[in-house]
Amino acid sequence: MIAAGSRTRVAAVWLVLVAATFFSWESACSSGDYRLASSAVLLIAFVKARLIGLEFMELRAAPLALRLIFEGWAGTACAGLLALYWWAPAPATL
Repeated sequence: MIAAGSRTRVAAVWLVLVAATFFSWESACSSGDYRLASSAVLLIAFVKARLIGLEFMELRAAPLALRLIFEGWAGTACAGLLALYWWAPAPATL
Protein backbone atom coordinates (compact mmCIF):
# COMPACT_ATOMS: atom_id res chain seq x y z
CA MET A 1 0.00 0.00 0.00
CA ILE A 2 1.24 3.49 -0.84
CA ALA A 3 1.67 5.95 2.02
CA ALA A 4 -0.44 9.12 1.98
CA GLY A 5 2.59 11.43 1.64
CA SER A 6 3.89 9.37 -1.24
CA ARG A 7 0.53 9.57 -3.00
CA THR A 8 0.56 13.33 -2.68
CA ARG A 9 4.08 13.50 -4.11
CA VAL A 10 3.23 11.21 -7.03
CA ALA A 11 0.08 13.23 -7.76
CA ALA A 12 2.05 16.48 -7.68
CA VAL A 13 4.70 15.10 -10.04
CA TRP A 14 1.99 13.82 -12.35
CA LEU A 15 0.38 17.26 -12.46
CA VAL A 16 3.76 18.84 -13.24
CA LEU A 17 4.26 16.34 -16.08
CA VAL A 18 0.82 17.10 -17.53
CA ALA A 19 1.43 20.85 -17.27
CA ALA A 20 4.84 20.46 -18.94
CA THR A 21 3.24 18.47 -21.76
CA PHE A 22 0.69 21.21 -22.39
CA PHE A 23 3.37 23.90 -22.17
CA SER A 24 5.64 22.14 -24.68
CA TRP A 25 2.72 21.58 -27.04
CA GLU A 26 1.69 25.22 -26.80
CA SER A 27 5.22 26.53 -27.29
CA ALA A 28 5.68 24.32 -30.35
CA CYS A 29 2.40 25.48 -31.91
CA SER A 30 2.49 29.20 -31.18
CA SER A 31 6.13 30.21 -31.37
CA GLY A 32 7.40 32.29 -34.26
CA ASP A 33 11.00 31.13 -33.96
CA TYR A 34 11.02 27.39 -34.56
CA ARG A 35 14.57 26.92 -33.24
CA LEU A 36 13.73 28.41 -29.84
CA ALA A 37 10.48 26.45 -29.70
CA SER A 38 12.26 23.21 -30.59
CA SER A 39 14.89 23.87 -27.94
CA ALA A 40 12.21 24.54 -25.34
CA VAL A 41 10.40 21.31 -26.24
CA LEU A 42 13.65 19.34 -26.02
CA LEU A 43 14.54 20.87 -22.66
CA ILE A 44 11.06 20.16 -21.29
CA ALA A 45 11.31 16.57 -22.53
CA PHE A 46 14.50 16.00 -20.58
CA VAL A 47 13.07 17.61 -17.45
CA LYS A 48 10.11 15.26 -17.78
CA ALA A 49 12.42 12.27 -18.30
CA ARG A 50 14.31 13.23 -15.16
CA LEU A 51 11.11 13.52 -13.13
CA ILE A 52 9.90 10.15 -14.40
CA GLY A 53 13.22 8.53 -13.57
CA LEU A 54 13.41 10.01 -10.09
CA GLU A 55 9.80 9.56 -9.04
CA PHE A 56 8.26 6.68 -10.97
CA MET A 57 11.40 4.56 -11.44
CA GLU A 58 12.37 5.34 -7.84
CA LEU A 59 15.88 6.55 -8.64
CA ARG A 60 15.49 9.17 -5.91
CA ALA A 61 16.01 6.39 -3.35
CA ALA A 62 18.50 4.39 -5.45
CA PRO A 63 22.16 4.00 -4.50
CA LEU A 64 24.10 7.19 -5.05
CA ALA A 65 26.17 5.78 -7.92
CA LEU A 66 23.08 4.78 -9.90
CA ARG A 67 21.41 8.12 -9.31
CA LEU A 68 24.55 10.02 -10.36
CA ILE A 69 24.79 7.95 -13.54
CA PHE A 70 21.18 8.76 -14.37
CA GLU A 71 21.57 12.47 -13.56
CA GLY A 72 24.76 12.60 -15.62
CA TRP A 73 23.11 10.89 -18.56
CA ALA A 74 20.13 13.25 -18.49
CA GLY A 75 22.27 16.37 -18.29
CA THR A 76 24.85 15.25 -20.85
CA ALA A 77 22.32 13.98 -23.37
CA CYS A 78 20.23 17.15 -23.12
CA ALA A 79 23.22 19.47 -23.39
CA GLY A 80 24.70 17.44 -26.25
CA LEU A 81 21.51 17.41 -28.27
CA LEU A 82 20.92 21.11 -27.73
CA ALA A 83 24.51 21.91 -28.71
CA LEU A 84 24.30 19.81 -31.88
CA TYR A 85 20.97 21.38 -32.74
CA TRP A 86 22.24 24.96 -32.38
CA TRP A 87 25.59 24.32 -34.08
CA ALA A 88 23.93 22.79 -37.12
CA PRO A 89 23.41 25.21 -39.98
CA ALA A 90 19.87 26.51 -40.32
CA PRO A 91 18.02 25.07 -43.30
CA ALA A 92 17.72 27.32 -46.29
CA THR A 93 14.36 28.96 -46.77
CA LEU A 94 12.69 29.29 -50.14
